[in-house]
Amino acid sequence: MRFLELARTCEQVASTTKRLKKILYLSEFLKSLEPKEISPAVLLITGQVFPESSDKTLDVSWKTIQKALHSGQEPLFHKELSITDVYHYFQEISKTSQRKKKERIISSLLTQAAEREKTYILKNFFGEMRIGASEGIVLEAIAKASGLPKEDVKRSHALLGDLGETAVRALTQKVLLTDIILFQPIKPMLAQMGYLLNISEEMALEYKLDGARIQIHKTTDITKIFSRRLTDVTNSLPDITALVQDFPESVTEGEVVAEKKGKPLPFQELLRRFRRIHDIEASTEEIPLKLYLFDCLYLKGKTLLNCDYTERTGLLSEFAQPFSVKRIITDNIKEAEPFLNEALKAGHEGLMAKHLDSVYIPGKRDKSWLKIKPVEMLDLVIVAAEWGHGRRKGWLSNYHLATKEGNVIGKTFKGLTDQQFQEMTERLLTLKVDEDLYTVYVRPHVVVEVAYNEIQKSPTYSSGYALRFARIKNIRDDKSPEDADTLERVQTLYENQFKYKAKRKI
Repeated sequence: MRFLELARTCEQVASTTKRLKKILYLSEFLKSLEPKEISPAVLLITGQVFPESSDKTLDVSWKTIQKALHSGQEPLFHKELSITDVYHYFQEISKTSQRKKKERIISSLLTQAAEREKTYILKNFFGEMRIGASEGIVLEAIAKASGLPKEDVKRSHALLGDLGETAVRALTQKVLLTDIILFQPIKPMLAQMGYLLNISEEMALEYKLDGARIQIHKTTDITKIFSRRLTDVTNSLPDITALVQDFPESVTEGEVVAEKKGKPLPFQELLRRFRRIHDIEASTEEIPLKLYLFDCLYLKGKTLLNCDYTERTGLLSEFAQPFSVKRIITDNIKEAEPFLNEALKAGHEGLMAKHLDSVYIPGKRDKSWLKIKPVEMLDLVIVAAEWGHGRRKGWLSNYHLATKEGNVIGKTFKGLTDQQFQEMTERLLTLKVDEDLYTVYVRPHVVVEVAYNEIQKSPTYSSGYALRFARIKNIRDDKSPEDADTLERVQTLYENQFKYKAKRKI
């Protein structure tokens, strides 16, 4: 199929705000595809290009794209681009690290594209389609096109971590994944925000660690470790691999924490370990990690997702007791409160409260798990940054913070060190999509954890809200923009403020 048809479908989807219409347009398009076109088409419509679990990247800067656009290169012959042609170009771009070669490939692609096609090709470079086709909508479109239940499609995708492959299975095989496949990372289950007063029945309370979430896949001979974003980080964590060498065939989940003298090191120190690809042995001594496990998802050939929390953690303790996260089981807030204070004193974030009968739902933020923190935080995406002045001159240092949907909720230049300002400036410039005299607009990629004193109503920002005294606590490279908090959560937090203080009508 011509890529032009994909571009037209994107225009249709962007033309309506109605969810059901978007799903209808996408499902009709999906039904018209040849089997080999399904995976590339789905990835290109969402602006992912490559699956979440893939380590491939385009690694293309705005400067490289600008050079390609103005290269003046003309193709030897013109031909209509197909969906698979465009995807092949993206694959070729990812294979080379040479800027000049990337520029030539991009130029060749863009000079063959019609203006309508060029728009959506460029949007894929920026990873921001802005047509309102979220992952959830695309999954529902796949379900509609295949005639399969949408919850089954969503679960299959959470087990695969590959939207394109999920579509292929649903549309061509009519068979969805229901069990874990070893060495195929699954999307982690997520928790909703909660409070100590939500503990109204017996629940398991665990330390909410100040670490990075990992998933360990193990057979007798092979160990693979995956990050929260489904990236293979095995080579960066040889010390963790050594710790689990005697584990049975299993998939376990937990966190690694960088610790010194029993106290967590800053989160950024931990991320240095995840990024390290050279001098690994030196880094294991410089930044020692401690392993904490809290769940067992697969054991000796059996998927445990539908087993309850009590059964899963019981099986985990049979072979991984030394690595178990600290926990208590209680229904008493008077017991929970000192346990929370103990976790905070130990340098961690707070508590996780889990219902004893909770099953594991990959990829879902579910109310059967609650995260309890003394200070509210928001995970937000940097979508623009302003050039600083005074001592911050030459740095991009006033960051525009947005929710998952792209609604700006405030700005801040607080929380980073001078070195982090410098590193963030270099990083954001590689993500630049536009700029004016004072501001650089970037592809939404960098997620930051933001503390604040209060959420206020505000007409200044597209969200309708503003953060009072916002400051960046952590740069969350372990999270993607899909993990950012939603506008709905901001609204809920705003309303929750009035449980403890008066609300004035505006």
